[in-house]
Amino acid sequence: MQRNLERHPCFSAEAKGSCGRVHLPVAPDCNIRCNYCNRKTDCVNESRPGVSSAILSSRQALVYMEKVLEKEPRIAVTGIAGPGDPFANPLETLETLRLIRRRYPEMLLCLSSNGLAVARYLDEIAEIEVSHVTLTVNAVDPQIGAKIYSWVRDGKVVYRGVQGAELMLERQIEAIEGLKKLGITVKVNIIVIPTVNDHHVEEVARTMAGLGVDLLNCMPMFPNRDTVFENIAEPGKALMEEVRARAENHLPQMRHCTRCRADAAGLLGNDRSGELRVSLRECAALPRDLSDRPHVAVATVEGLLVNLHLGEAATFQIWSKTGEVYRCIDRREAPEPGGGLKRWEKLSEMLSDCRAVLVAGIGETPRKVLLASGIEPIEMNGFIEMGLEAVYSGRSAWEFQVRKSGGCAKGLGCSGTGDGC
Repeated sequence: MQRNLERHPCFSAEAKGSCGRVHLPVAPDCNIRCNYCNRKTDCVNESRPGVSSAILSSRQALVYMEKVLEKEPRIAVTGIAGPGDPFANPLETLETLRLIRRRYPEMLLCLSSNGLAVARYLDEIAEIEVSHVTLTVNAVDPQIGAKIYSWVRDGKVVYRGVQGAELMLERQIEAIEGLKKLGITVKVNIIVIPTVNDHHVEEVARTMAGLGVDLLNCMPMFPNRDTVFENIAEPGKALMEEVRARAENHLPQMRHCTRCRADAAGLLGNDRSGELRVSLRECAALPRDLSDRPHVAVATVEGLLVNLHLGEAATFQIWSKTGEVYRCIDRREAPEPGGGLKRWEKLSEMLSDCRAVLVAGIGETPRKVLLASGIEPIEMNGFIEMGLEAVYSGRSAWEFQVRKSGGCAKGLGCSGTGDGC
């Protein structure tokens, strides 16, 4: 699938007024401690990185994504930017991106990380087709980095001082080189801290340019209470313009950054995370894992192919996985046609132990009802086992998915409205 990479509003100032982004807050942990950072997961009055009104699981994030797109259909980019670091939470991060890629194959995917653990997951990043990555690189001199990072944790080992800063820089360079080999667009953020690294920004820009970085974003430090740097004043406009002018000798500058929250949603100039806060918290209250949803429902004629529209399926096969073997363990009668919304609510209850349903087509109303119940509808053509493999492994299924415009597939016994047959 060809995606328009120019639609990322953080990487293209021209796109900021027409293309939006959403950050899914699925990564609460962090593997470093910066002396300017105070991460909060419920601070509605602050708009800055590290802040989110809730933490979502991967499946909750998929449901929330649906609600965001209902409110703001101009979303072009789905990103994970914390409130910790995506790769301090690699399982949650990668599962979320796989689910979004499968459900929204046209969406640009983006990550924002400190870079410490990115290189370990380059294969997964490529497989999911992440197109944009932002790394925060605050110093390329470990002596300066040692003033910024309180500690750096690699696995169970904690490094401090110059040793920690050296490890950070080594891993960041490895990450950038790996990402560029994959053809991924890379932006580097540098937090400008007066008296600490403001004089060092041009050297960071020069080094990043040599690694092939595409864009540099000089961000003024936000003084946070209860941090080492809480008494350092935020750099003023004059200092920031001077810093950017020097850095621009080496790399293009991003000048339209809004210092997004980890749960930001909407256009850069019209963030709607406040409007969506209730939806975010509602989704965070949904069941978090799939341990009580071990099965997958299938709409099929003969038990070999996925070949029935949701609305025309009189029964659903229920499949399960034991070891490496898939088995059909049950057959359940679908609710009677008619009844509109209630029909789909009954179906959701009937499939409450299923994490997904494989169908040849589905209308918008039943899709929304199933998603809200934590059941992922997957439209596809092909063998049942192909769909089961995608669901249980978490890999992308978009190559054999069917995307239909206008709700239900006409000619399959449905009215085409999505409200019932």
